[in-house]
Amino acid sequence: MKWSEICIHTTQEAVEPVSNILHEAGASGVVIEDPDDLVKERDTTFGEVYQLDPDDYPTEGVILKAYLPVTSFLGETVEEIRQSINNLITYNIDIGRNTVSISEVNEEEWATAWKKYYKPVKISEHITITPTWEDYKPVKTDELIIELDPGMAFGTGTHPTTVMCLQAIEKKISAGDHVIDVGTGSGVLSIAAAKLGARQVDAYDLDEVAVKSAILNTKLNKVKETVNVKQNNLLDNIEGPVDMVVANILAEVIVRFVSDAASILKPGGIFITSGIIQRKKQEVKDCLLENGFKIEETIQMEDWAALIAVKK
Repeated sequence: MKWSEICIHTTQEAVEPVSNILHEAGASGVVIEDPDDLVKERDTTFGEVYQLDPDDYPTEGVILKAYLPVTSFLGETVEEIRQSINNLITYNIDIGRNTVSISEVNEEEWATAWKKYYKPVKISEHITITPTWEDYKPVKTDELIIELDPGMAFGTGTHPTTVMCLQAIEKKISAGDHVIDVGTGSGVLSIAAAKLGARQVDAYDLDEVAVKSAILNTKLNKVKETVNVKQNNLLDNIEGPVDMVVANILAEVIVRFVSDAASILKPGGIFITSGIIQRKKQEVKDCLLENGFKIEETIQMEDWAALIAVKK
């Protein structure tokens, strides 16, 4: 089979929504080339930082690469991707250059080229994320290993928004908690919650591909008895009470279901939100306060923020 590499030059703010657009178009993995990775100061508290090659990164902006099979309707698919990215402007998302290019690659290149970007990464005090093809051995007896296959998942779990969410879950979860994961994607947050002692985790995503990916990853990590993955739009028709709600999605989406989160959380329940670009942080905070939450902690990493809120 022949494959086409679609290459999109955009901004860091647009990385998550553009990645989602690519997955919805049929891409089974996305490579992110962000030059900030080469120069930013890194927190090495939790483990080793891997050497990055400057030749793999653009001089400015962010490049996303994905691979699509060459079919008779590839042209229509690419045009739909272009249009969906253009529509992000209506959500006040900066899409930058927004240049899209297509090139053909052979199957061997497609199957192996993107794997060089993914290595085991220690995310928090106890959590390490590793791709399935790496033979990683725990270095601590209490280390929790989450295996992900980026080829079938929505990312590798190492984006700043996900890292902050995982660290917040580890900090606030209690053994026996009932957790809801809104917009589960690869299922990484749900898997972490289960491994950290949650009694039940309900993982929801509107996208059918994400649901399938999350189910596969819960089986891979042996938590399918704890994590229930279902297709659902945000918290529509979901009833509580639950102990914790987590959501790593865009700020524009978070504000749409804050009131639903408040209604299903127990008093004192935790609402962890991430995927919030810095300039929209106050908007989300205001919405949380208006719906009866107290902001307990704000976590910041690069241009992103995560919020830990408690239902009064």
